[in-house]
Order: sequence, then C-alpha cells, then structure tokens
Amino acid sequence: MPLHRENLIGSLWMIAAMAGFALEDAAIKAAAQGLPVAQVLVLFGLGGMVVFGLWALWQGDVIFTRDVLSKPMRIRVVFEISGRLFYVLALALTPLSSATAILQATPLVVVLGAALFFGEQVGWRRWSAIFIGLIGVLLILKPTPESFSPLSIFAVLGMLGFAGRDLASRAAPKSLSTTVLGIFGFAAIIAAGALYALWEQRGFVGMSIQQTLMMMAAVGFGVLAYSALMRAMRTGDVASVTPCRYTRLLFGLGLGVVLFGESLDRQTMAGCAIVVASGLFIMWRGKHQQ
Repeated sequence: MPLHRENLIGSLWMIAAMAGFALEDAAIKAAAQGLPVAQVLVLFGLGGMVVFGLWALWQGDVIFTRDVLSKPMRIRVVFEISGRLFYVLALALTPLSSATAILQATPLVVVLGAALFFGEQVGWRRWSAIFIGLIGVLLILKPTPESFSPLSIFAVLGMLGFAGRDLASRAAPKSLSTTVLGIFGFAAIIAAGALYALWEQRGFVGMSIQQTLMMMAAVGFGVLAYSALMRAMRTGDVASVTPCRYTRLLFGLGLGVVLFGESLDRQTMAGCAIVVASGLFIMWRGKHQQ
C-alpha cells in the first residue's frame, strides 16, 4: 500500500479515536452529575479492566510477569491514578470544553519531560513553542480575580498526570503488551476511585437506567477509542498521523456546546488556537530534528 494511502488511513483512525475519547468524556461527565465521583471511577475502571483482560486472554498475552512490578510501571500507576482522578473531577465540576482544551497541553508537557528526564535534544525553537503553548493554557484558565475558577486546577493536574503516565509508558518494559498496559491502567483507575471514596466518605448509590447506560457508553467508547488509537499508531508515518490528535479539541468543544449548553469566549478560543499551533510546531520541528 502506498505511504500516502497509509497516512490517510492512519489519520482517519486517529480522528475516530479522538472522537471516541471525546464521547467517553461526555458520558463520564453526564454520569458524574448524579453519581459520586468515586463510584464513576470504580465502575469505569472495572469495565475497562474486564474488557482488556478478556482481550489479553483472547490474544494469549501473559498478564502477570516480573516486568509488571518494574520501576517505570510503578511510576506509571501513580501518574495514572492522579491523572484519572483529577481529570474526572474536572469533567464533573467544570465545563467539558475547558477541560478538553487544557488537556491539549499534554504533548507540550511530554516534550518538556522528555528533555528533562530522558535527555532528548530540544532546540530553542521548540523550547519557545512550549513556553508559548503554556501561555495559551493560561489564557484558557483566565488567571484573573474576576474570571478564574479554582476548579480549573483539576484539569491542569489531570493533564500533568497524563503527561507523566505517557513518559512512564515510554520507559516501560517492551515485553508488556498493549492489552497488559490497558489492564493495569484501568486497575489504577479503580485505585483512584477507592482512594477518593475514603476522602469523600460518600456511599455508592443505586443507578438509574440512564446512568447505567452512560457508564456503559463511557467504557464502550473508551475501549473503541483505545483500539482505534493503536491502529492509528501502527498505520502510516507517525509524524503524519499524530497531529490528528488535536481533533479531540474540536469534538470536545462541540459536545460541550451541544450537549451541555456551554459557551465559548474569544479568550478561550485564542488559548486553544495557541496551544494547538504550538503542539503542531513542536511535532514539525521534531520531524525535522530542529
């Protein structure tokens, strides 16, 4: 198959993955409006772990090995717990559009972390792009006494957790398959829910049919999105496919406006544009090696 055709197919898979993740976020937000956050985390983690566990058994993957307890995996679990906990809190307590927008800064932080912890070479142009991208995040946060919402910090902490998880995944043993990483990733979500339940001290409640459907949709969209993401990263050139990750912002903003009646101001839109432009520039410079 010609490379340009593979790039097109890979890009379509990436767009499908980002749409799935945005729908997962919307379903979680809808469920969290009437359920304890801890309950949402535990149920979401259980559902995803069961699906990936069955997937691993079907593929014949070995789930429990010594590499599961390696240092990078232990660090990955910590970041997975913090990232999922704070991001779900952001989805529950802040607009979907703003939480999704802040999440788009994850690639910027990953590049920053790769330079600091893995010694990757980052030229002055990409350092400048990282700095400008973080200014875009500040525009989204609106750090002024009149407009700043302290709850937005949850989205920032969630984004930092996901960035740390991605960096730890890079250092994880190559012997661990995608399904095994998925199993322990969702197990970490259960742990996040259990820890938050101890702090929240709010009992789990019975679910309505609508809430049950929302949780099932969250798990279903999450698994499908994860599968599409894996297909995308294995089809075509990574540098051509990866920029399509930013379509998640469009899906998130659209769902926030249509499903939850959110509104977008010019400052938020400007911040989104700066974050996306900075990320795309960093990817382009990375492809051309500064």
